[in-house]
Amino acid sequence: MFKQLNLPAILLIMLCSAAACNNKDSKVSAPVTSKDSTMNKPDSVKTENADYTADGITMKGFIAYNETLNSLRPIVLIVPEWWGISDYTRSRATQLARMGYFAFAIDMYGEGKTAETPEEAEKLSAPFYGKTNIAIPRFRAAMDKAKTYLNADKSKIAAIGYCFGGTMVLNMARAGEPLLGVVSFHGNLPVYPTKKELLKADMLICHGEDDKFVSDAEVSAFKQQMDSLGAAYTFKTYPNATHAFTNPAATAKGIKYNIPVAYNAPADTASFNEMKTFLQRIFK
Repeated sequence: MFKQLNLPAILLIMLCSAAACNNKDSKVSAPVTSKDSTMNKPDSVKTENADYTADGITMKGFIAYNETLNSLRPIVLIVPEWWGISDYTRSRATQLARMGYFAFAIDMYGEGKTAETPEEAEKLSAPFYGKTNIAIPRFRAAMDKAKTYLNADKSKIAAIGYCFGGTMVLNMARAGEPLLGVVSFHGNLPVYPTKKELLKADMLICHGEDDKFVSDAEVSAFKQQMDSLGAAYTFKTYPNATHAFTNPAATAKGIKYNIPVAYNAPADTASFNEMKTFLQRIFK
């Protein structure tokens, strides 16, 4: 979910002189609160586990989709927080299914492993930070599995991620994975090396203004990289929002483990609405 201070330092790549700024950088001052009219009845959503293989390991994903739709559903891959696939991840997949998407939660660790403590989560997630040699094969295996479902539209694929997952989907975009777009919710912002020709995916970054795990220097370096490459990205910041601001369970975890994470309902609502608009646009 978030980066501990003792994780291996991620090399910040200082790129060439700044080109014209192509980002839509904005601060959200007031959330848009509205009922989601695209939601269908809960009993119209089918959920099931999805086993597949990556790196010779059995991966245990989770899928959700609306059974009542006759048309193909765009695929939205979900990379979870550093805790692994949890009830929170499954609830987000169900939300996306009610919006008409084929949601696929990715098991990044294998065998359905999850973490109960920050120490366990750090141990599981640390190998993925700043590297793609582990993440890419596991991400691709999940994407390939999602494409095998007859009701999934394999021509329309996006990915979203929370905290650790936000970092992963941004790295997948920088690695040139065939995605129309990615959304990072309170993810870390390491500057993974990339080239302009690899940047196929539009990017939406939803960032808490009071996130103690992402420094101002990291934000600046990320924007510098994106701007210098002419990347298509939108960077949203939410006042008074810390790390993990979309997860209702974050406040209790923050208190339990003495870490600066907390739920922020206005930021959650605003960022969810931003994601809805983003997905509707890229899947046109």
